[in-house]
Amino acid sequence: MMRTLMSTVGAFALLASAAQAQDCLTEPGTIGFLPKLDTDPYFQVAREGAQEAADEIGGTVIQAAPSQATAEAQVEFINNLVAQGVDVIAIAGNDANAVAPALQRAAANGVRVISYDSDVAAQARSVFVNQALGSSLAEMMLQSMADMIEEGQFAILSSTPTATNQNAWIAQMEEELANNPDYAGLELVTVVYGEESEQINQQQALALAQTYPDLKGIIVPAGIGLPAAARALEEAGLVGQIQLTGLAPASLIRRYIEEGSVQDIWWNVSDLGYLAYYAAQAIAMCDITGETGETFEAGRLGMYEIGENGEIVLGPAQIVTPENVGEFAF
Repeated sequence: MMRTLMSTVGAFALLASAAQAQDCLTEPGTIGFLPKLDTDPYFQVAREGAQEAADEIGGTVIQAAPSQATAEAQVEFINNLVAQGVDVIAIAGNDANAVAPALQRAAANGVRVISYDSDVAAQARSVFVNQALGSSLAEMMLQSMADMIEEGQFAILSSTPTATNQNAWIAQMEEELANNPDYAGLELVTVVYGEESEQINQQQALALAQTYPDLKGIIVPAGIGLPAAARALEEAGLVGQIQLTGLAPASLIRRYIEEGSVQDIWWNVSDLGYLAYYAAQAIAMCDITGETGETFEAGRLGMYEIGENGEIVLGPAQIVTPENVGEFAF
């Protein structure tokens, strides 16, 4: 326990020393975006938002990501971005703790670090740009499931066992199930993982249907997984019989939303990249440091305030319905 405490203290000392060594930029610099996966269209749209921001205020966007959604793969890209001389790394972490040492080495080499979409260990970054409050997303997914099936068995099909944001949402849902009488009729039977693969998500959705014949619904808190699960259940003649809800690009599941067999909780993905770019440049120019209560201007999105633990929240998500699905371009 003492060694752990000393290690944590040492990590903060390292970051403090690195921060002192980092010069404040006088104009926008180069931001290296490191998503979870290079093939995920979600992060391509977020990059478009970052580029929009760069076109407004200057600076450069670089985006590079691994072909496998693992922390080990991201470490190599962290090192590459440092070697390229970026001013800030903006990372969507595949594993909160496993990437932390590499990010701390980046800070020691003069590169500032923020996280977006999926957080990393707080001592390894300055701020976390969150798409929405995690507790609200968890509550919205669980409420959506309850509205669709009312009572009975449901499962969760997440992305990977180490995904920071999904694990936080699942923990919140489990707490709500245990303590909120509104969900007394719901039974979570299992949590399985699609491993950021369309094929594995399809296989897992069908396996859940076969393993649990009384299954009434599946929550899929991952952008790749929800469309894949919907297609798999449709091909098996089970869409509608097993209700789906979760997080996914609304455009990819528009038909299912309009049919009423799938619900979706979503946000403006382009705005997430846009906000992350503004936050990264504010960090680079020392307009903010990550302290609670600091504020900064984020272009057309307006003023933002840093919350506890360096969290910046884009805004509330929305439940996508047949009536408003046309408002979501992605």
